Amino acid sequence: MTFRSLIVGGALVLALALPAQAQTLLTGADIDEILNAARGYGSARFIEEDGNPPQITGKIEGVTYQVYFQNCSDNSSCEDINFYLGLADTKLSLEKINEWNYGKRFGRAYIDQDGDACVEMDLDLVNGVTPEYMDGQFNLWSQVMSGFVDFARS
Repeated sequence: MTFRSLIVGGALVLALALPAQAQTLLTGADIDEILNAARGYGSARFIEEDGNPPQITGKIEGVTYQVYFQNCSDNSSCEDINFYLGLADTKLSLEKINEWNYGKRFGRAYIDQDGDACVEMDLDLVNGVTPEYMDGQFNLWSQVMSGFVDFARS
């Protein structure tokens, strides 16, 4: 291999890597962008209460859910988010919850302290995600929600 080939090859690798590095990444500090992603799937609003981590409350197909910002420093720069759906007054047996968890890869279900059926999904934001990936996670969450509601009410 000639010296010129090495230089051309190295320049090509660098040229391909630069657009990936220049891409905008969202972190837990980018609340407005995360809220906008949520609004792409239905209504959503940001809630901030003194002393509590921020959260988003939204609706997808008429079903209310929350996105909790977790592991935050100064309630703004958060390391991850937790998608949460609690179906108040929907009681499922432990066997039914286990059936969901056994058959599904995304979204973990459980019975809360009031005996209601819940499902959650987490997203790590420490190193950031692209806006497209964030949108994909809200799309996945909408599928998890829809599937869980159908499952719980069947």
